[in-house]
Amino acid sequence: MNVLQFSIGIFGNATALFLFLAPIITFRRIIQSKSTEKFSGVPYVMTLLNCLLSAWYGLPFVSPHNLLVSTINGTGAGIEFVYVVIFLIYAPKNVRGKILGLLVLVLMVFSAVALVSLLALHHQKRKIFCGFAATIFSICMYASPLSIMRRVIRTKSVEFMPFFLSLFVFLCGTSWFIYGLLGHDPFVAVPNGFGCGLGTLQLILYAIYRGNKGDGDEEKPRDNDNDKGERSMVTNGNDSLSSVMVEVP
Repeated sequence: MNVLQFSIGIFGNATALFLFLAPIITFRRIIQSKSTEKFSGVPYVMTLLNCLLSAWYGLPFVSPHNLLVSTINGTGAGIEFVYVVIFLIYAPKNVRGKILGLLVLVLMVFSAVALVSLLALHHQKRKIFCGFAATIFSICMYASPLSIMRRVIRTKSVEFMPFFLSLFVFLCGTSWFIYGLLGHDPFVAVPNGFGCGLGTLQLILYAIYRGNKGDGDEEKPRDNDNDKGERSMVTNGNDSLSSVMVEVP
């Protein structure tokens, strides 16, 4: 790892940490109101899976020279797990069941990837397998804010798409994208390039609708069951990515 790549990696660690901590404002609101309101737990669960897989991918016996990827994602996994627990405490019963089921699925997926890579694969095959797994779910994580972006466009309100979350999605995605390019690692560069683009779109939407906050509830109510389900699961703004949706490598 050259000095430039290492420096970009350190910057990526810093922006990723801010990205992981950005939802603190959201969770303070949830704790104070004792309600998850229209925030969604999906981005946090997907970010947890992304962090677990990326931390595993960055371990020396899987992908040499990517320890910076492992350290920040290990930290992120711990933070995201705390968010998920808090969300489960204050979520409505029907939403809690869905998020809990998704959490169990996430832990099963990570366990399966880890066991297969340890027991059945070696060297380059192990790196490729874990890299593909991390890339697929990183893109899923980054894609999770698409629902809130749709809501922002429909309601012309950025109430549920926090600015700093969108900003750090952009900074984090961009820094790790460059890190992946410098290290010739497509499993880091590709998903974070996607995150960089999505973060850019979120900032553009925020610039367009930044003067409109708190207008999201003025939508005309609809009895359509699909609409009710969508409203109950509006993203927080990685998760993410919003969703925060982070990638972090």
